[in-house]
Parts: sequence; structure tokens; C-alpha cells
Amino acid sequence: MAGHNEPEYFVKARNSGRTVVKDPPKLDLDAYIANYKGKTRLDRLLLIGTSSTFLYLEALKAAIAEAKLGKDTGRYNDVVSTLQEFAPTDPDAKPDLGWLDRTTKQVKAETDRLELELKGYKNNLIKESIRMGYDDLGQHYHRIGELGNSSRAYWKMRDYCTTPSHIVIMSLRLINVSIDQNNWLAVQSNVQKLRSQMQKFPDNERIAAKLSAAMGLAHLASGYYKEATESFIETDQRMVSAKLDDPNDEEAYNEVMTPNDIAVYGGLCALASMSRDELQKRVLENSSFRNYLELEPHIRRAISFFVSSKYSACLSILESYKADYLLDIHLQRHLPELYFRIRSKAIRQYFIPFSCVTLSALALAFNADESNMEHELTSMINRGNLDARIDLVDRVLVANTVDERRKVHDEALTMAKDYERTAHLRILRMEILNAGLEVRTAKGQGSLMGLGGQDGFSNGGMDTFMGGLGQSRGGLRSGGRFL
Repeated sequence: MAGHNEPEYFVKARNSGRTVVKDPPKLDLDAYIANYKGKTRLDRLLLIGTSSTFLYLEALKAAIAEAKLGKDTGRYNDVVSTLQEFAPTDPDAKPDLGWLDRTTKQVKAETDRLELELKGYKNNLIKESIRMGYDDLGQHYHRIGELGNSSRAYWKMRDYCTTPSHIVIMSLRLINVSIDQNNWLAVQSNVQKLRSQMQKFPDNERIAAKLSAAMGLAHLASGYYKEATESFIETDQRMVSAKLDDPNDEEAYNEVMTPNDIAVYGGLCALASMSRDELQKRVLENSSFRNYLELEPHIRRAISFFVSSKYSACLSILESYKADYLLDIHLQRHLPELYFRIRSKAIRQYFIPFSCVTLSALALAFNADESNMEHELTSMINRGNLDARIDLVDRVLVANTVDERRKVHDEALTMAKDYERTAHLRILRMEILNAGLEVRTAKGQGSLMGLGGQDGFSNGGMDTFMGGLGQSRGGLRSGGRFL
């Protein structure tokens, strides 16, 4: 829903540089959020509520309802205060003090009970009971939003893991907490630790799929799009058949992302970082990742169009889904850079066969205004993504040509000068030796003396002197024998 009068919140958000999505998205909010479980549901609803001028009220009211199903009172207060900025008269914009009081008491009682139980387990020195106590405490802290305490509980749990399955449970939960904390280094570290011991774990294919997805997400968040692509396309296809509505289905990973997300993240990162040949062989012909692409056919079509040099059709598809991707919790921050790289690569590929192209032809080919195309080309040239120059008089993009004949001559002259200099230094070295000017280290001294030492020029000093000329003593003798 969106009115002509944009809420003041979005005006302030846009002025402060935050993302505001004005276009209506294609997604159905209820169907979209039903695919997830756990903390990410509330986080995604809150992001949509603070970013979309069409869905903000619906998303924020759904976020409040979602928060009241859990026990994270701090997050509930954040959502309510956000809704107050949009619609202060809405009934949901007033905090439910009764629910807050009851939940706070329940959380405190549960925390005290779990800590008391853990203390008893430690007194009894039963490792399995201590492990389970830390596990219960970590999950409790995660549910109430105390991610730091949850992470510490799982780290302490590590010392009491006695079987490979215990290590898997602990590591996967620690990875999920780290993702919620946006601690991507911790995510990568724990993924690598689990991968180094994969042979020990039962059902390691299921684990490997989640590890690949988590590692891809960590690379995406860090801006390493090629590495993110490698991880996403390696994700085992068994996650595709997971039942997202079944909380007991261990194949699902929808507390973090869904198979549809893997298709979108992997497809966009591949378009931004891979060549056309790589896209064809490693993405479209990838038997495992193809199953993910079938869930998002528009991503598959966009990649196919790019491989077929139909850049306008590819970019048109991506542009039509831009509003949806800007409302994704993991894509929003990276989408402008991803789209810029995809368009830049498309423009470079289009420009390769030509020595010059008019700006009007480029604007027509890429469905852009001529002035916007000029600005985009200027940005590409300044960033080193396009080796060309713009002729503003004739409104033409001209390729920078290289005179191969002159290039060969310059390389030959440089090589001749280097050879002459090396020969001069070698002759100088020979003359120094013949004249007996080399000062050797006196017997009994433990190290060579440098320039300015008591004995004048030592071997080390001579090497330093020769090094200043660009060649060390060893370098002067390379390539031939002189004595």
C-alpha cells in the first residue's frame, strides 16, 4: 500500500542514504515470509517495513504479531517504536504492557532454571548432561535475542562434545548465531573447521549443503562475489526437495535461507563475476545448481540471455525484479554493486566488436536515456572497467587502440637499456675485483660489516653498494661466469 503522501520516515531514510523502495514488489508478503522460520522471519519483516513504501504497514503489523509469538522483548519494542513513526494512532503502535510483563518474567524464570540445572550438571561431572545444558542455554539465549550469550554458551559446549554428531550440532548452531550477528569471519571459520572433519560425520552430504550455503552467504556479505558463486553452485541439490513447512525436516535450512534464495544469490553473483563461457559451462550446465534455477526461472532466463549476448533482455528481467531483491535482507546492501557489475560487463561485451559506437546506439541497446548512459560510461571508465574514451562533440564512445608496432619497439628499447646497464655493472664488478678493492671480513668476526664500519667496505657493504645500483652481488654473477 502506498499513498501520494510519503511517510516522513522514508524522507529521512532517503536523506540519510538508506535504501527506500518506491516500486511495488512482485512478492506476496504472506507467501514469502511463510517459507522461513526462526529469527530471520522477524528480521525480514522489519527490513521490508522500513524499506518499502508499498508494504511498510502490512510488514510492520506482521512483524509485531511475529514478535509476540516469541520471547525477544527488545526486538518487539524496536518494531513497535518503528510503527509509531509511521502510524502513531494504529492500535498495534501501542506497546502491549501486559504481554511485555508476562514475557519478561517468563524469560527470567527460564534463564534462572537453565543456569541452575547447568550448575547441577557441572557438580555431577557428567559430560553429556553438561553438553545438553549448554545447548539448551544457547538456544534459549538465541530465542530471546541475546546473541552474545548464545554464542558463548555454544563455545563452552565444544569442550563437552564427545561424538561427531555433537560437533555438527554445536557448529551449525554457532554458524546460525554468527549469521544473525553478521559475524562473517566466525561463519567462515566454523565452516572450515567442519569441512576439515567431514569424513567423520554421518550424513555428511546434508551437512555439506548447509555449509556451502552458509559459506556462500558469508562471501556475499563480504563482497567476494566470485567466491560466493563458487559456494552457491556447489550446494548439494538435496536441499531443493526440503519441506519448508515441516519444522522437523533436517534437509531445510530456512532458518537462514531457502532454496529460492540460493538460486537468486548464486545467479546474480555468477552474472556479476563470471564470463559467458563460465556461465554456460559451470552454471547452466551444472546438474546440481540447475535444480535451484528451476525454482527461479527468470534467473535462468536472464543467464541464458546473457550467454546468448541478448543483454537488453537480460537486464530487463533483472530490472523487473529489482524491487523484490532490494527487500531481501542479504541482497539489499549489495544489489547496486551487483547490478553495476552486470551492466558493465554487458556493455564491455557489446562494445568489443566495435572501434566506436554512438551514445544513442548504446542507449537504445540498453534501454537507457542517453544522458544516463553517458554518466554510466564515465563511471565505468573512471573505475577502470572500460578501456575507452568519450567524444562529447560527436557523442561517440571510442575504443582506446594500441599501436602494436610501437609497443614492440618500446619493449625492445627497454630490453636493450636493461642489458646495457647489467653489462656495465658486471664489468664494474670485474674491475673492482681485479684492482683488489674488495675488503673481506677479518677472521673471528661473526657478521659482515656494512658501509661506515671500522674496516671500511666489507663484503656486506659492497653488496649494499651494488644493490643501490639495482643489482646485488649474486645478481651480478647471474647468467655467466667471470672468474
